[in-house]
Amino acid sequence: MSDFACLSGRTAVVTGASSGIGRAIALEFARAGAAVVIHCSTSRAAAEILATEIRSLGRRASVIQADYSDLNSLTSFVDAAWSEFGGFEIWVNNAGADVLTGPAADWSYEQKLQRLLQVDVQASMLVAKAAGQRMFDKGSGVLLTIGWDQADRGMEGNSGELFAASKNAVMGFSRSLALSLAPRIRVNCIAPGWVKTAWGEIASDSWQQRVLDETPLKRWGTPEDIARAARFLCSHDASFITGQVVNVNGGAVR
Repeated sequence: MSDFACLSGRTAVVTGASSGIGRAIALEFARAGAAVVIHCSTSRAAAEILATEIRSLGRRASVIQADYSDLNSLTSFVDAAWSEFGGFEIWVNNAGADVLTGPAADWSYEQKLQRLLQVDVQASMLVAKAAGQRMFDKGSGVLLTIGWDQADRGMEGNSGELFAASKNAVMGFSRSLALSLAPRIRVNCIAPGWVKTAWGEIASDSWQQRVLDETPLKRWGTPEDIARAARFLCSHDASFITGQVVNVNGGAVR
C-alpha cells in the first residue's frame, strides 16, 4: 500500500457497518490507518464487536445507532458522527434495507418498494446531503455511495425491478451530488456485482450457477473486494476521480 493509499490521520464514517460490505469497508479503512465511526440500525452488539476488532488494530472506533426509517433523526445522527472524533473526512453511505432475507423476504411487492425508497433513497440522500455539507464547509472530504451494477441495464423479476429503481436513484443522485459539491468534495459510487453477503450464502444452486455464468472471473465477489475499491476511491490516489459509478463485478456485462 502506497503512502497516498493510506488513510492515516483521517476519520471515516461507515453506515450500515455491522455486517457484510459495510463491515469489510470499516475494517479495510482501519487497516489503512483511519479512525472509524460505525453506524448500525439494529445490530448494536455486532457493531460493538467490530469496534473492538478495530481498536485491536490500534485505531479509534465508536458506534452510533440510528434508525434510517426515522427521517427526523438523520440530521442529529450526522451531527453526532461529526462530534465523535472532531469531524470526519470520509463518509461511506452503505446502509440499505434488507428485503431479501429474514421476515422482509415475505413482504409484498408494495411493502418492499416502500421500504427501499424510504431507506435506500430518501434517508440515504438526506444523510449524504448533511454529511457532504459538513465536509464542504470544512473545505475537503470524500463521499462514497453504494449502487448496483445491474441497476442501469436491468434484471428480470420483482427483486430486479425493485433494486433497479432504488439503486438507479442512488447512482444518479451521486453523479449530481458530485457536481454540487465540487471542487471541495469528491463523490463516487461503487456498483457491486454478485457479492456473497447474507443472501448469497443461502441462494439456491441455480442462483449459484447463474452467478458463475454471468461473471467472467467465475466467482462470487467478496465484501473485501468492495472494501479495497472503497479504500482506493477514498484515498488521495483517487484525487482526480469524482462523479463516477465504478463497477466492481468481476467483468459482468449482462
